[in-house]
Amino acid sequence: MRIRSAVLVSVLSFAFIAIGCGGGTESGSEAQSTVPAAPPPAAAAPAGTAKITGTVHFKGTPPQARRIRLDAECDGLHAGEVVQAETVVINANNTLKHVFVYVKEGLGDQTFAPPAEPVLFDQTGCMYKPHVFGIQVGQTMKILNSDPLLHNIHALPEQNRPFNFGMPKQGDERERTFMVPEVMVKIKCDVHPWMGAWAGVVAHPFHSTTGETGTFSLDNLPAGQYVIEAWQEEYGLKSQTITVGDGQAVTLDFEFGDAAS
Repeated sequence: MRIRSAVLVSVLSFAFIAIGCGGGTESGSEAQSTVPAAPPPAAAAPAGTAKITGTVHFKGTPPQARRIRLDAECDGLHAGEVVQAETVVINANNTLKHVFVYVKEGLGDQTFAPPAEPVLFDQTGCMYKPHVFGIQVGQTMKILNSDPLLHNIHALPEQNRPFNFGMPKQGDERERTFMVPEVMVKIKCDVHPWMGAWAGVVAHPFHSTTGETGTFSLDNLPAGQYVIEAWQEEYGLKSQTITVGDGQAVTLDFEFGDAAS
């Protein structure tokens, strides 16, 4: 009987120790950088019928294209193709790619539920795709690794919680969410120092990033007066004020470059 009692005491003591140590908790920097769950979706504001479209032009002397010197492992993914930095990308029609355009002011206290569809952010050919993108507060950012090698995702926000983790295998996926507006959030890879990207985090769906034609479109806006801001990685910020009515489509262009007004 004394032996059985001693065994029971030992088992109970071990159980209390395990509970006190918090078994099963994620440890290390990954636990510290985990973003909390998004708040409950806000009630969707009524969709508007106004639209603002435009083009981001480049004006001045084009900067010299800068070749990225990849390491041997990453260079092998490009079959001899020259990879260039994406800081300033001038399209064939003399417009700019990778410019983030969004409504900075004018929506008042309206709230907008985040889209259910995630933003896809990929690592392919040892480059981030897309290089510049917009995402709404509370919207899922789905991070992919399409390369057969280790990458690292290191987000460096000032208003949101940073995160930093490795993705060692091809096909790896992670999800993160930004909690407050922030234009812009820098993302880098600590394994491959040339890899960089930017996220524009806003509280509404009225944002756009220019592509190979340099155009943007802000659709389904409520009627009103707005401050529209454009961000370019090398040339900074520019903003304009514009008024748009119900059912109206207006045009608003931007210029960046060393000769831009």
